[in-house]
Amino acid sequence: MRTYRITTALLIITSAILAFSCKKDLEEMNKDPQGFTTASHGSLFNGIIQSLLPGWNEQFYVNNEILYKQTQQAALTKEAWGNFTIGTEEMWTNYYGALTQIRELERRFSEMDNSAELSNMQAMLKTALAYKTFKLTDVFGDIPFFDAGYGFQDLEQLHPEFDRQETIYKFLLQELVWVDENISDTATMEEPFATFAGFDKLFNGDMKMWRKFANSLSLRHAMRMAEKDPLFAGEIIKNIIENERPVLYGYDFLTPKLESACMWPAAMGFSNESMNWSFREHNNLRMGSNIWHQLSKHDSADGSGIIDPRAYIFFEGNNANKWVAFPQIPVISTPASGGIPYGTHRDQVGAFGIKGETCIYSPFNYYVIRDEDYMPIILITGAEVHFIKAEAYFRGIGVAVDQSKADGEYMNGINTSVEWWKNVAENSKLPVSGMSFGENISIPAHLNAASVLFVFGSWNASSDEEKLAFIYTQRWLDAFRQPWEAYALARRTGFTPHEGEPISHYRMPYPPSEVEYNSANWASALANQGGGDTPDFKIWWIP
Repeated sequence: MRTYRITTALLIITSAILAFSCKKDLEEMNKDPQGFTTASHGSLFNGIIQSLLPGWNEQFYVNNEILYKQTQQAALTKEAWGNFTIGTEEMWTNYYGALTQIRELERRFSEMDNSAELSNMQAMLKTALAYKTFKLTDVFGDIPFFDAGYGFQDLEQLHPEFDRQETIYKFLLQELVWVDENISDTATMEEPFATFAGFDKLFNGDMKMWRKFANSLSLRHAMRMAEKDPLFAGEIIKNIIENERPVLYGYDFLTPKLESACMWPAAMGFSNESMNWSFREHNNLRMGSNIWHQLSKHDSADGSGIIDPRAYIFFEGNNANKWVAFPQIPVISTPASGGIPYGTHRDQVGAFGIKGETCIYSPFNYYVIRDEDYMPIILITGAEVHFIKAEAYFRGIGVAVDQSKADGEYMNGINTSVEWWKNVAENSKLPVSGMSFGENISIPAHLNAASVLFVFGSWNASSDEEKLAFIYTQRWLDAFRQPWEAYALARRTGFTPHEGEPISHYRMPYPPSEVEYNSANWASALANQGGGDTPDFKIWWIP
């Protein structure tokens, strides 16, 4: 495991020299597909897309050790890895390393003549920057942004000030409006015109998908800040919904589209080795009683109470093939968890069911955490967009309250999520044996979107409060492999499924390197946010 102690300042200098570094999971992506050996526009953009992949230590120390516990999407059976700063250092390093590349491209673009091709490249860059920046500020709060990433151009900017999260949010949302308005679907994509098309590993130069991605991010983050500035957020949401701006579609009326923004390893030329490593070496996550009670109507270990096919995709039986949840809030007498459910021995034919005698609780599905070629790294799904629209119509945020439209978007969200995850599972394979998901796991035929709606359909809710809880529950389930997004939803609403006290963990402390080398600006940032660098201090958009 690698411990990162690189400061924002030192990182800027290093990144300027190296342009961009290789990552274990992305060595093939890091190669310029056109064979250039210099840092061309496209190769720099390729490095930025690479940086969207969560790092090894981020997954281990932040996602697995902290976020799954806080979201209660799983149960942390033992807290054994307290050094979360290894993960937060990596997140910080990843962001500011990519930011230097982004600033360099911005500089180059400023020297070019205006054209449709340039606008498209700017739009792609702005969207990638928005995704990365939203993710970082949503974890830490205020961060250096407007003056950050310029150290290689101006040494006086080696210690950038922290900017307020509210200012960053509103700037990025306005940038995404620019993206929607300025993308050209007819711009030339062939040389000698400037283009990222040959280097765009995310959408292969499909500008319609980039527009949908940008607008979907706008909906996500406008809704996130709606409690603090409903007028600003409402205008963003209103523009997209009422003007029918293109977004990622789960269902387009009755037609399944199942669109998403994801990094698909095999299609993008890399193997996602870090995912299994983070679970195998951590080994303390199991299915918790909280999520189990959203997937099954009773606790029968034979699985007869399961109402949601995603239960078979997200989790599996224990070593005895029984469905047993680890208590979300264990007591001293709770039997310890053990076994080797994430060991790579399970790749071999005949060994899939060997999880260790002490694996007495249901683990994560082995395919979800082991398939390094066909299991996607999710940025945002069409299902999430439906759930955001459902909340907007239900609460009247940016649009008029419309219960019928809220119900329709909610139903489409469930239909999309169930079908999308089933499609992912059907295409999943183990990297060594090549065994498909269906060869080892059979989802009962009676489980589908209808079986979920039979229990969680809005018509089953006894109050408006319960209807809203249904929307949040299904969005929370869809974000199963995006614990950082479920973490944001839980903090914003305080209304996602949980056992025990509501969430009181609101942010991650800044990494030690930033505290040490940008101490004055760090101290100012803490004062602006309430004075503490601990998880109990709320970031700006949390009510």
